[in-house]
Amino acid sequence: MNMNSEGVRFIQKPVVEQPVWKRIIVESSLPESLNPLRVLSKNLWWVWNNEARELFQYIDQEIWEECAHNPIVLLDEVSYNRFKELENDEIFVSKMHHVYGKFNQYLEERNHLKGPQVAYFSMEYGLHDSLKIFSGGLGILAGDYLKEASDAKVNLVAVGLLYRYGYFKQTLNLHGEQMANYEAQQFSKIPVQPALDAEGNWIEVSVEYPGRTLVAKVWQVNIGSVKLYLLDADHHENPAEQDRSVTHHLYGGDNENRLKQEMLLGLGGIRALQKLGYNSDIYHCNEGHAAFIGIERIADYVENTGLSFEEAKEVVRASTIFTTHTPVPAGHDSFHKDMFRHYMNHIPPKIGLEWNEFEMLGKAFEYEDHFNMSFLASNLSQGINGVSMLHGEVSKTVLKDLYQGFLEEELEIGYVTNGVHYSTWTAPEWKEIHKKYFGEEFPANQLNFEIWKNIYQVPDNEIWQIRKALRLKLINYIKQRFADNWIKRNENPKLINDVMGKLNPNALTIGFARRFATYKRGYLLFRNLERLAKIVNNPERPVQFIFAGKAHPADKAGQDLIKHIVEISKRPEFRGKILFVQNYDINLAKMLLQGVDVWLNTPTRPLEASGTSGEKGVMNGTLHFSVLDGWWVEGYQKDAGWALPAERTYDVQDFQDELDAETIYSILEDEVIEAYYDRNHEDIPEKWTGFIKNTIARVAPNFTTGRMIKDYQDRYYNPQFQRSQLVTNDGFKMAKEMAAWKFHVSSAWKNLEVKSIEIPDGITNKMSIGKEYPIVVKVDIKNLSSEDVRLELIITENEGSETPKITDIIEFENLGCENSICTFKYNLHPNHPGSFNYGFRLLPKNQNLPHKQDFGYVKWI
Repeated sequence: MNMNSEGVRFIQKPVVEQPVWKRIIVESSLPESLNPLRVLSKNLWWVWNNEARELFQYIDQEIWEECAHNPIVLLDEVSYNRFKELENDEIFVSKMHHVYGKFNQYLEERNHLKGPQVAYFSMEYGLHDSLKIFSGGLGILAGDYLKEASDAKVNLVAVGLLYRYGYFKQTLNLHGEQMANYEAQQFSKIPVQPALDAEGNWIEVSVEYPGRTLVAKVWQVNIGSVKLYLLDADHHENPAEQDRSVTHHLYGGDNENRLKQEMLLGLGGIRALQKLGYNSDIYHCNEGHAAFIGIERIADYVENTGLSFEEAKEVVRASTIFTTHTPVPAGHDSFHKDMFRHYMNHIPPKIGLEWNEFEMLGKAFEYEDHFNMSFLASNLSQGINGVSMLHGEVSKTVLKDLYQGFLEEELEIGYVTNGVHYSTWTAPEWKEIHKKYFGEEFPANQLNFEIWKNIYQVPDNEIWQIRKALRLKLINYIKQRFADNWIKRNENPKLINDVMGKLNPNALTIGFARRFATYKRGYLLFRNLERLAKIVNNPERPVQFIFAGKAHPADKAGQDLIKHIVEISKRPEFRGKILFVQNYDINLAKMLLQGVDVWLNTPTRPLEASGTSGEKGVMNGTLHFSVLDGWWVEGYQKDAGWALPAERTYDVQDFQDELDAETIYSILEDEVIEAYYDRNHEDIPEKWTGFIKNTIARVAPNFTTGRMIKDYQDRYYNPQFQRSQLVTNDGFKMAKEMAAWKFHVSSAWKNLEVKSIEIPDGITNKMSIGKEYPIVVKVDIKNLSSEDVRLELIITENEGSETPKITDIIEFENLGCENSICTFKYNLHPNHPGSFNYGFRLLPKNQNLPHKQDFGYVKWI
């Protein structure tokens, strides 16, 4: 209490300090004897282990369904009294110890991993619906890859971002309009835990943004023996809302937020691995989102080893792989040069580059006004691959501008066709059949393709009973899920009853579920509604179609298509015959892929990079019907599914759509429906079950993540690990030599001078098969060595195409040099008739170049 100058007393306002909050986590009151349940719940191994899932389901079936199969929430929600009951349930306790023992044995077998350690970076991972850090195919693929890496004992660690809201939950209003709902994840109720250092401190990383530093916490997810580390910017150490929200939404916000996310993933992700003690051998950039990993690694080598930028680049390229999933140029992330410079201006001085030099790492031409992340990833990766054979070829077209002087066909861009994780996506009913006929070791020996042929030993009635059971399970699941959603949005009860009453567990059931982008052509089936109505309403041979999928919140055309399908589904002739099920998630995907008879896919070729949903179907005896695009180009076999023709007939897309729609109707009527309803005296469709057996024996084994990860090891990981060791041995001796050699060659390259070309008259006019045509070229190589230069003869034929087709690439013999004039000779022996084009080009030559495009200097003469 104080007095003022007039002697009046007043009470001084107390100083109130703001509370300082500290985090504690209170776990459920699980009895000590049941502690294995908590251990199992915190490792996503249970996602693909049927016995572990059944164990949690046994605890409380109702809560298990209510919590969407999230065991962490289950253990929080179940009463203590129920746990006390379980303590005295001998069957449950025995099963728990059995599962816990299998889990520990699984981890024990992976204590010592072989091969190079791989650091895998991706913007999203689809592991389970409880961990909302994925949107679609790219994430599901990455999640499957981590599961397989654990199963296959691959030495792999992964990095991503932990999104507070993840991707949106889809609901449809009465008019069929998509509503995007974002629900915050409670991190204490999902399978993540703080990543701690040796002293028990929660690991943080920082990334520089203009005028401030973003700080991110690092979380850990256990996927069997694989660790996934997720960066989270949503906490109090970032005072600005714009920074805390960086990791709020997957693919959310504007392009500036996307740049901030990719800086955090690439720059922050490498820093996180360093703090965690990882020094990986191979770095795998899954899509261009993570391309900044190359920049951060170069900066680290420059700062800590004294290497120059070019030397560090040699090291980084040798140990980096870039997988692109995007078949169109517009789908690759790029940032306007002004915004990009605003955020990245501090980087070039750290790696010894001027801004214009740094900027060209993400451009094909100087005049471009955007920095392309896929270009950056390509420039900093030795290995580049698409995700199917066809997509590998398409990627050459997308990235060709980076490799001036080379023809598309010869670019060193390969492919590894995507696969799916067998144990996650295959129905338990099929797993039992496979164990019975493929052997108890299956799926550990899934790469032995001969084993899959044992499916032919399975009696037709066993195959058909599984298909019937899975279809019934799907229809019951959809009835419950569909009715609940329609009731919540106050749909007409008469309409609900009409739809539910017409869903038929015995009808031929066709599924179409995927991201609703226009190129997927989800509208194709509805081109001729009169013909479609006749197909679905045949009383003797009924057909029903189930649709599901989300459109991006910014994709109005995709949302309009969903609305259109919902409107059609409400017409009297299509009620219960055409159905759109909202909120396509992993659980719904499993039910559909396991339960439908046919999986329909109708993309505009060649815009489907891979399309792994169909691969999940064939694991379950679901027959595939698709355009010959993505994986189906490699997968399709006669009597094991159906395909639309590969080649376009019309340049006008609307005409092509009309033709494809009519082809789909005809194949459905003449082949698919006919095979399904052609039954023997036991009511078994022998032809259909034969197709199922062919699918499992001849298609499915080629599209597992087991095969996929082996391809990565054989084509990329192991070869690049060997080269990486050579590059870094003896104090980076080869890296320094290659950088110095490249500098020397690049400095002299523009001065190379062709002195003469001696060509027999015949080569300029007509040539005869069987004759010899010696070609001699003299080149002044200035101050280069004769071993630094190669001369090639390129022979092509166009066949009416704008893109030349390479017939032959021939290297000339270097006969030696006099002063600086080198003589190159080749004796041409034509052996094929036809019209050809030819050209000569000079390229740098060095036995330590991994491939020609590694050093892109070309001189055509």
